[in-house]
Amino acid sequence: MSARDWSVTPLTATFGAELRGTRAAGDSLDAALLSGLLEQHLVLVLRDQHLTHAEQVALARALGEPTPAHPVVPGHPDHPEILVLDGAQGGRNARWHTDVTFMPTPPAASVLVGDVVPQFGGDTMWADTRSAYERLASPLRDAVELMEAVHRISPLAYWGEPFDSALGRDDAQQLLDDAVKVPPVIHPVVRVHPVTGRKNLFVNPGFTTHIVGLSRIESDGLLQLLYQHMTQPELVLRHHWRNGDVVIWDNRATMHYAVDDYGEVDRRMRRVTIRGGAAVGPSGVQSRVADDPLVAMR
Repeated sequence: MSARDWSVTPLTATFGAELRGTRAAGDSLDAALLSGLLEQHLVLVLRDQHLTHAEQVALARALGEPTPAHPVVPGHPDHPEILVLDGAQGGRNARWHTDVTFMPTPPAASVLVGDVVPQFGGDTMWADTRSAYERLASPLRDAVELMEAVHRISPLAYWGEPFDSALGRDDAQQLLDDAVKVPPVIHPVVRVHPVTGRKNLFVNPGFTTHIVGLSRIESDGLLQLLYQHMTQPELVLRHHWRNGDVVIWDNRATMHYAVDDYGEVDRRMRRVTIRGGAAVGPSGVQSRVADDPLVAMR
């Protein structure tokens, strides 16, 4: 396949594409084309980019409005939109999650650059939550379309299981203190994409605590079923990083997982997220702050 200056190679039959042929920076950047490819493929791997920090921010800005690096984690001192993920300083994301769904308007997309890439290990996996919804049996699909779920910040979710020992006790306490200030939110379990109109599952192990109105047994059991369904190998792509790589993904219709299999080898990434809107379900229900403690707590 080709899209003007890009050579586009699908990575799986349902989602993901590798792009080669030009740089995603400066006058050569066709933001409308890149956005269209992102909506189609959900995950774009751009090879041989070698973007600077400023170019990364400019790429994100061409695709939308960059957000601050993170609601509770400080950004890069010179580029406050950039979240540095350093494996040696707690930046290991070995847990399935969708970025920042603990906010009423989670990011629409993310732009990730690998600054230091391990020679072995350190891959990132993405799950196609759009195809996951479409492949559910119709009775279950109809049921989850009516449901909503609570999402709240899990301060240590980004540091994997078990928690990374590089995260000091004082750092962990600061994260916990900051997290208390972030109220939980309610999102529809099934989200309608604001551009394509296609539906996807919008729950994730990192930040979804429970499904509203279900008992603990019902909620935990259903969420585990959905997570196992969403992360079947047929619905997952795995990216092996190379120097110069940039990966852009649609945060509204994917989950991701940074594989923690590189030991003590250096791995440093930098991420910029692009502002999104409230999730909207098939019935029209929208994301909102969970202000009823009997609903929010579990």
